Amino acid sequence: MTPFLDVKDLKIHFSTDDGLVRSVDGLTFSLERGKTLGIVGESGSGKSVTSLGILGLHKGKGANISGEIWLDGEELVGASQEHVRGLRGKKMAMIFQDPLSAMHPFYTVGDQIIEAYRIHNKVTKAVAKKHAIDMLGRVGIPEPQRRVDSYPHEFSGGMRQRAMIAMALSCDPELLIADEPTTALDVTVQAQILDLMVDLQREFNSALIIITHDLGVVAELSDDILVMYAGKCIEYGTAEDIFYRPEHPYTWGLLGSMPRLDREPTERLMPIKGSPPSLINVPPGCAFHPRCPYAERTKGKATTEVPALAETSGGHLVRCHMDQEERRTLWENEIKPMLETQ
Repeated sequence: MTPFLDVKDLKIHFSTDDGLVRSVDGLTFSLERGKTLGIVGESGSGKSVTSLGILGLHKGKGANISGEIWLDGEELVGASQEHVRGLRGKKMAMIFQDPLSAMHPFYTVGDQIIEAYRIHNKVTKAVAKKHAIDMLGRVGIPEPQRRVDSYPHEFSGGMRQRAMIAMALSCDPELLIADEPTTALDVTVQAQILDLMVDLQREFNSALIIITHDLGVVAELSDDILVMYAGKCIEYGTAEDIFYRPEHPYTWGLLGSMPRLDREPTERLMPIKGSPPSLINVPPGCAFHPRCPYAERTKGKATTEVPALAETSGGHLVRCHMDQEERRTLWENEIKPMLETQ
């Protein structure tokens, strides 16, 4: 079965005065209709650049893009800007990280939903406004008949995010990308927004990509999880693989820095030491090696050779020089017991 979205060896580089920024450096993944992919990693790992690349929003902005992006049988990297623009909204849509900056301050929320809907549907403005009111009601905006004429600044953060979801879903897109959809929201609103996205995904049977730095957000929503570091995929697998059988030291670090609500904390969280690398001066060999506590176990390979993304079992991919048996022993005997005491 051909996946609905198929990304192959995607590279997105930017030329700057300081050098070449390798924001995305050889990314491959696929996604089927009705399924959810979580893309996780620290800030600067290339998550948002990937999502904007899929929507064709880097074209004409000095980006060097190569590889392939297949959406429902159409290749997008080589397609014209006009063709990709015609697909945005109807075939694919995005919920941006900050709805206040993503929505136009001079136009009402309703007008912006109406515009998006009428671009892809030949209907009158009155019909489009009724559709906008229906969408605002479906995403939980109270009094949608009145709030449709409000401006973005008149909405709370949670309501703006709901309005952004209504706009993204107004044309029933088959691919929905949510970039940090709950970052600035309080915990109760986060849960409501995530539940809403899952309900709407089931209704439309759309493919969903959730981009976040928070593993907790994707824990129960994602079918598969892609862990990014320095523009590359360093681990990929089912949610069960990533949470119960992770094999990359960076993934262990993400899990160790995630607060737990299912037990009393007995020790402090374990942060990942150091900072993410510059995408202009990516460390040689394994990009994670300056922060990896196990780099010395690779007999020098970590500092000289880029590890291949290798399959360990049933679609579980890991980019690490350590032997698989050694990684699994470390997880079972050291990392997992340590995480269970947090």
